[in-house]
Amino acid sequence: MRRLASERGAVSTEFAVIMAAFLTSFMLIVVFAGRVATAENHVRAAAQEAARSASLAGTPEAAVAAAQQTAAGNLSSSGLTCASGLDVAVDTAQFAPGGWVGVTVSCETPFSDVASLSVPGTKTFTGTATEVIDTYRSDP
Repeated sequence: MRRLASERGAVSTEFAVIMAAFLTSFMLIVVFAGRVATAENHVRAAAQEAARSASLAGTPEAAVAAAQQTAAGNLSSSGLTCASGLDVAVDTAQFAPGGWVGVTVSCETPFSDVASLSVPGTKTFTGTATEVIDTYRSDP
């Protein structure tokens, strides 16, 4: 059987169209996964910075305020918005020279905000950090 001249190269064209759609979809998934990982890192960094600023405070109350302010500022500067509000939990049970302070930051963010794509749903990102309080610091 002889092929018609108009069908010549049709398989190559179909393959190219299908591969372009596949590669575009794959790249969008890679971008989405990368932006989700970046958002997770921003929340972890906010927790670390908040714990550090809390460890430098003079009182447990000041430590809580410093941690909340630092976490909010850190996430705001990174461009990550928390849909249901930012949750900063500060553990000051061991707040004394030589003790430690722990901070957990949680932020529920819509995927559309994280990935800049119209992806439905939300994800709660959580970061935890602990900082040691200097043993030789002076009391306030």
